[in-house]
Amino acid sequence: MGKVQGTDISTLVEEMANAGFGHLEESILQCSDCALREGATNPVIMKGSRTPRVLFIGEAPGKTEDMTGIPFSGRAGKKLDEMIGYMSLSDDDYAVINAVKCRPPNNRKPLKGEIEICRPFLMAQIKMLDPQVIILLGNTAEEAFCRSKKLEWGIPKVSGGISIVKIYHPAAMIYQRSRIEEQKALIDKNRHLWE
Repeated sequence: MGKVQGTDISTLVEEMANAGFGHLEESILQCSDCALREGATNPVIMKGSRTPRVLFIGEAPGKTEDMTGIPFSGRAGKKLDEMIGYMSLSDDDYAVINAVKCRPPNNRKPLKGEIEICRPFLMAQIKMLDPQVIILLGNTAEEAFCRSKKLEWGIPKVSGGISIVKIYHPAAMIYQRSRIEEQKALIDKNRHLWE
């Protein structure tokens, strides 16, 4: 992406989306526009359907994801899998991506500049996957997708014909077990969006 730094993001997103999944994946793998790539074993692109009804957007890869190259393949991934089961989604119904494609050191929150560098990849993935519903998993996913706009937990908004809702990141279910029932309530309240 380095050679197109001055290009308008919408033009860049359109070009990447039109070039297809293979080109986008190769662009992500070849990107070295921020320091995160230097410390990453594997950029993490996506898992799931290429024609999902529901798109989950997480924060950034963790240690296990960095090793496997697969989003949500660690402890938080097990919680996400439980959540997807609770939502009654089949493998063809969903995809999972991250706002940032490379693991931040020590699993720290991605910096604003890192989020912005990865944003064209995120937006191209969304355009190509064309979901009916986007589920933002926590505040970092919200920041990456919405920028300065804030969403209320579990209250859907519609943008460009896509329903967008923010719920808790699956890691919150690990560290704050009290969130499990809250998360189920947020899912139940929004079930009509994907059923």
